[in-house]
Amino acid sequence: MTRLPEGIEVLFMAGLGPVTTNAIESEHLYKDLLRLPLETIDGYEGYLHSQHIPGIKYFAVWPLDKVALSCFGTDEWPDTLPAPQAWLEIEVADMRRATDILEREGYTLLTRLQEEPWGQTVTRFLSPEGLIMAVTHTPSLRDSPEKE
Repeated sequence: MTRLPEGIEVLFMAGLGPVTTNAIESEHLYKDLLRLPLETIDGYEGYLHSQHIPGIKYFAVWPLDKVALSCFGTDEWPDTLPAPQAWLEIEVADMRRATDILEREGYTLLTRLQEEPWGQTVTRFLSPEGLIMAVTHTPSLRDSPEKE
């Protein structure tokens, strides 16, 4: 009998968005044409984000150099990995358990239980389709009833 792998308890989809290599064109599409209520973060050039789009907790246009910085500490994405086209973060009940399951299942982790300055804990990996995926624990998304 085949044993199914241990599962991860998903609470909700925390966020998603495209990964861009052309921030100006992406800003024109998502902010100007689609009129998404996107804002910038000082010192984080090209990163557009919002927590005010109905149906999604967090959307962001994430420049590839910033993805690389977050995963590898450098602004260059490694030539040995496919460059992601999009990102998806999944809020999970137990970060340590989810991270351990991903490792046991053979996923190469790009970050492991990384603590971000804004209070999020994140484990990142590439999906089979080449998405930058993350299991997360994000207190600001869990603690705000209006964002549920």
